[in-house]
Amino acid sequence: MIQKKIIPAVILLQTFLPMTGSESTKPKKVKSPNFILILTDDQSWVGTSFLSDPNDPRSKSDYYRTPNMERIATAGMRFSNGYAPAPYCCPTRRSITIGQTPAKHEYQQDREGWPQAYRKQLSIPQMLKIANPDYQTAHFGKWDARYDEVTPEEMGYDISDGPTTNGTGGGKNSEWPIAMEDPKLIFSLTDRACNFIEKQVTDNKPFYLQLSHYAVHLGITYTQSALDKYKNVKPGEKHFIPEFGAMTEDLDTGIGILLDKIEELDLMNNTYIIFMSDNGGRKSQPIGEEQVVARNLPLRDGKGSMYEGGIRVPFVVAGPDIPKNSSSDVPVTGLDILPTLAELSGYSPELPEAIDGGSLGSIFHNKGKGDVIRNNPFLVFHQAVDRKPQSAIRKGEYKLVKNWADNQIELFDLSTDIGEENDLSQISPEIAAELDRELTTFLQQAGAETREIRR
Repeated sequence: MIQKKIIPAVILLQTFLPMTGSESTKPKKVKSPNFILILTDDQSWVGTSFLSDPNDPRSKSDYYRTPNMERIATAGMRFSNGYAPAPYCCPTRRSITIGQTPAKHEYQQDREGWPQAYRKQLSIPQMLKIANPDYQTAHFGKWDARYDEVTPEEMGYDISDGPTTNGTGGGKNSEWPIAMEDPKLIFSLTDRACNFIEKQVTDNKPFYLQLSHYAVHLGITYTQSALDKYKNVKPGEKHFIPEFGAMTEDLDTGIGILLDKIEELDLMNNTYIIFMSDNGGRKSQPIGEEQVVARNLPLRDGKGSMYEGGIRVPFVVAGPDIPKNSSSDVPVTGLDILPTLAELSGYSPELPEAIDGGSLGSIFHNKGKGDVIRNNPFLVFHQAVDRKPQSAIRKGEYKLVKNWADNQIELFDLSTDIGEENDLSQISPEIAAELDRELTTFLQQAGAETREIRR
């Protein structure tokens, strides 16, 4: 089991600064960095106007225009192999908070046992307050801790919107598509986020802000001005619905307002911004013309699937010392956020053994190259119980997808087959068997259920 102990910069300074006369030279106090996680909902890997993979011209939308999301990508490092922890909203959000795969806590048979255990895990806000008690933490937007309604405050947040759901932001049962002044609460969420940041600057407090947007989840709402614009935009082959384009545009506008506030307050030299989606995009929309070209092309399938279309997402990090307009093809996941923030904030205790992610710090400072050191040399994705039992494991360039209902496995080489068209399980049975063994062992050790149990 790999345990990475983080040594704060202040300790290093105290160790190596020279002595002057009879007194030691006192180092200047290192100011703790700020962190902002912008989490979008159901946004495809190809759901922006920047290339998720700079080497693949297919890795962006052929219709949506997102100049402010592009601002983040230009300002930092985009990860072409960025993954959500799960192909659905709720398990991803839980996993980001505690840095653990859903196999350990979500969609499990023991409904009475795991919520209590989940509440005891080290969370991002709790970790940061150990690193520096001055940290102020806020969660605005979609929380979505269904089944047991664990609250943001129980997981350590100082300020939040409470245990919100899809319905809070105008869920799929709302009357839609429809024009609104504040579609998906984009602008009110942004206002609260900006006010929170301003207060921390005034109080001279470091902060962590998670802005969890309800967009671009169904139902489809938008401003009339955005819809008018998209009625005049040439439709693409995979994206062409004006109403969805308008909702994406409004989301981008809200992100732009937040970025403007960060620049206005001169925070970029000490603030890290993480931008990602909670899962892949839907394969189709209930409005518009029939989908002919796959909506998540070049990826296979979409939300709810263990194929790349369900779990590979736009993933960008910008901040101090991160090379601008850079990219990395190292596989990373939302599970890595907690360990990364631990390193960057100067958290010194050992992280809990249960954490599945690893810090991205070395990747930031090595031009996007290297390896993320985790407890296991692979990424596991898993769900069961209230969802179709399925799993995936990625190790290096190989990925195994497993359907538990019929014990079917498929093997893909993502370095040459990002669309997962060529099953190699019969051609390379030894690799398939090895990954299957590692996946099964991991799930057994995690106590994960592999059956569908409807309640």
